[in-house]
Amino acid sequence: MNTVHRGWTDSGMRRIVILSFIALSALVLSAGHALAHNVTEGDAGYIQEIWGVNIIPFMYLGAKHMVTGYDHILFLLGVVFFLYKMKDVGIYVSLFAIGHSTTMLAGVWFGWGINAYIIDAIIGLSVVYKALDNLGAYQRWFGVQPNTKAATLIFGFFHGTGLATKILDYEIASDGLLANLLAFNVGVELGQLLALAVILIVMGYWRKSPNFFRQAYTANVIMMSMGFILMGLQITGYFVAT
Repeated sequence: MNTVHRGWTDSGMRRIVILSFIALSALVLSAGHALAHNVTEGDAGYIQEIWGVNIIPFMYLGAKHMVTGYDHILFLLGVVFFLYKMKDVGIYVSLFAIGHSTTMLAGVWFGWGINAYIIDAIIGLSVVYKALDNLGAYQRWFGVQPNTKAATLIFGFFHGTGLATKILDYEIASDGLLANLLAFNVGVELGQLLALAVILIVMGYWRKSPNFFRQAYTANVIMMSMGFILMGLQITGYFVAT
């Protein structure tokens, strides 16, 4: 009975993992010309029309952005892929949140903007970087292990800058700007916690499989490939736009 149950669990988890990566791949590929931090047409219109402090709506928009942001999800998955202790998960996710929040808030408040194609290409690079790190590539190639905490914080800065660049395009009303930005950021963090909870639940079951490490190699190769796809789309978009 235990053998049958374990076999069913392994088979079931394999299907879940494969379907999850197929779904993420389809989302990345279907993005096509879209930017990683794109805002839907309806949300963009709402942002442009409202005036004053709107805490709940901006919290909702922030949470929606994080949950549907495939670039964030891919990077977050890469960060926690081989983290087994909740303390470590908390540290790395907090570093990412600090970086993301700092540049998002400062970028919009002070009007810092970077070409959206360039910043999103860098964000695609962050996914590639983390997948290669998980594969142990840097130790094999260069004999050194980069500081993973510093890398998580730095790439968090880029992720936040990408969002700030997109928000600036919609010229949010100055009335209530700070409160709305803070509400949006709270929503982003709530969305991140929701996405993280799902990732950790799936990873927790997957890690019980005796084939986890073999499948983990394939998963990170797929993740790296999706990062390259994101980079390619944005670099192509940059040259087409210019």
